[in-house]
Amino acid sequence: VFKVSSSPTDTSPVWQCCDETFSDPSSVHKHVSNLHAEEIEQLTTAALDQMLSQSKEAFQKQEDPNESQSDDPASWIPSTSHLSEEELSKGPGEVLLYYSYCQIRDPKLICSWQSELCSRLHLTGKVRVATEGINGTVGGTKTATKLYIKAMLSHPIFKIMQVEDFKTSEGGAECFSELKVGVYKEIVPMGVDPDTISYRLAGTHLEPEQFHKEVQSLLEDASSKNDTILLDCRNFYESKIGQFKNCLAPDIRKFSYFPDYVEKNLDLFRNKKVLMYCTGGIRCERGSAYLRSKNVCKEVYQLKGGIHKYLEQFPEGFYRGKLFVFDDRYAISFNKDIISDCRYCGAPWDQYQLCSTDFCCQLVLSCSSCRQKGLTACCPLCQAKEQRSSSSPSPGRPHREECECTDSRPRIPNDTL
Repeated sequence: VFKVSSSPTDTSPVWQCCDETFSDPSSVHKHVSNLHAEEIEQLTTAALDQMLSQSKEAFQKQEDPNESQSDDPASWIPSTSHLSEEELSKGPGEVLLYYSYCQIRDPKLICSWQSELCSRLHLTGKVRVATEGINGTVGGTKTATKLYIKAMLSHPIFKIMQVEDFKTSEGGAECFSELKVGVYKEIVPMGVDPDTISYRLAGTHLEPEQFHKEVQSLLEDASSKNDTILLDCRNFYESKIGQFKNCLAPDIRKFSYFPDYVEKNLDLFRNKKVLMYCTGGIRCERGSAYLRSKNVCKEVYQLKGGIHKYLEQFPEGFYRGKLFVFDDRYAISFNKDIISDCRYCGAPWDQYQLCSTDFCCQLVLSCSSCRQKGLTACCPLCQAKEQRSSSSPSPGRPHREECECTDSRPRIPNDTL
């Protein structure tokens, strides 16, 4: 159908189709409807499909933050031209703890960006990047950490994060020996493929106020103890110096043992309401997902923001003792309770130090008095090796052996309530 004018001086429109001329719209509409309906339907369908495809692509680009990500890591580095090197590297400091579960299509690119960002801001610490998200703890000046948070929140992949997702504590770059940024399969090593057990299956998040009320009800109502478990998802050396009252704290050495612990103690969780917690919340995400996948619990809840956020609001709440942290501080304190003791004399003590035996990575609770006596190792075997090496130091690199306390510890304990 062609729309034409009848003559150069006549502006009245006419239409031509099939060698016929139509002077009014109704006649041409009738003609098209009678003879070309199928063609019009095909053209309309094709046009609608094209419009839908274009709209879908535009929507996906808008919704998928990976699409708007630049291939140049420097494009997401904040400007520091207004600051001197001294302002970035000297002054009051702090340590950030954070994580974000989100889809990252190119972990290597994010890893490069994080390395450049932290180096530019003189931050030290550890950052794990994976296709399932990011997990980090970094230390530096408050000027630098504020810029780091700003950079994180401005990046399209991490726009779901908020300032409150970054837990802060006193410290600085000195809390870490170096900066380690790497790409991993999991942002917290549970030892289970994220595609098999996803964070999307996690238990219900409870704000610190809600969790506090749940624990309070558990402690006050004796009957609730029969159907509710307050579960510590951390390692034994973490819960040893601080924990919630009346919790179940598995005697495991690594979080990667947690799935086996659940399997071995499945009946413990059957028909139970489970309240889970960990340091900052990240281990509970997939830990609760794994527990839920067993289909034995009545309900599974987790403390949003972990112990860190809880203690910010309830420093004198139901969590007593220190909070273990994975840096050179080993622990931070919100209350004055000491719930652990010296392994040698039994005096109240909660200050960890590394075993003094070469290449042993175990942490030791040995009070000042016992340390002055030379009791600085994690177990009798290491202590004997330490004494031998002190009396007759041998040249060369000592051979690393599994210490007695690790060797004798059951890998997966069988617990009862």
